[in-house]
Amino acid sequence: MSHMSSTLADFLLPQGFAAPHPAAVLREGSAATEFGRYALRAAADRRARRSTPYAARPGSRLGDPVLLVPGFLAGDGTLALMARSLRAQGFRTYRSHIHSNIGCTLNAAAQLEARLESIAARRGSRVQLVGHSLGGMLARGIAVRRPDLVSNVVTMGSPMLAPGAHHVSLAASVDLLVRLSRAGIPGLMSADCVRGHCARQSFGESRQPVPVGVGLTTIYSRRDGIVDWRACIDPAAVAVEVSASHLGMAFDPRVIDVVVGALLRTDTSAVEVDRGKSA
Repeated sequence: MSHMSSTLADFLLPQGFAAPHPAAVLREGSAATEFGRYALRAAADRRARRSTPYAARPGSRLGDPVLLVPGFLAGDGTLALMARSLRAQGFRTYRSHIHSNIGCTLNAAAQLEARLESIAARRGSRVQLVGHSLGGMLARGIAVRRPDLVSNVVTMGSPMLAPGAHHVSLAASVDLLVRLSRAGIPGLMSADCVRGHCARQSFGESRQPVPVGVGLTTIYSRRDGIVDWRACIDPAAVAVEVSASHLGMAFDPRVIDVVVGALLRTDTSAVEVDRGKSA
């Protein structure tokens, strides 16, 4: 904890939250089982498609387009399996163009905002955001700033209430990035991103009320070995508990089913009523 707190600002770890115990990361080993579950589901889906006549397959796209946002240290490839599943369900998906989420959070948010503008202009509609971990926090912040571009946000394992409540291994990664940035390597997370104005603005935006008309679903797991699951339950959202590792949320078919359900929630007035209730 002392190592982590020396890098991160205190306000990123409010009282009542804590980094997972170092041994909690062992729970992430279930990601292999969750990937196997995905492989079995994908094989069954392929068999079902082959047995369905082409004319009987869905021909129209479901809902607003979907932009997937990867987590810290990750890129678009980590959400490729989820994107494939969503497309099979009838959604039109887009990549964030984040190759590795290791830079300034405000810069990443600006990049995502420009990407959203492009997709919204191309499709003539607002866009739904699905974000994993840090990606979910970025998504929520953008929804606050640009509700004209965002119709719905789904977060998975995103510790919005306490970004600093993460495993010591991530704290070490943050510290390394800050050191490398200080040494002059461009494009990396700097000290300002974890202690200064950048950190405060990013955290503040992730806590502002979500505008009326924008759906918000937060997915969390008590088995999360990377972040404090309590920090993932946004009181302004429809909160849904799953049983998956932090990494496995990106491809576990049970989590994908929850994401699909959230993306199909088009009645935002119902979302406003349901927010704050846990499934």
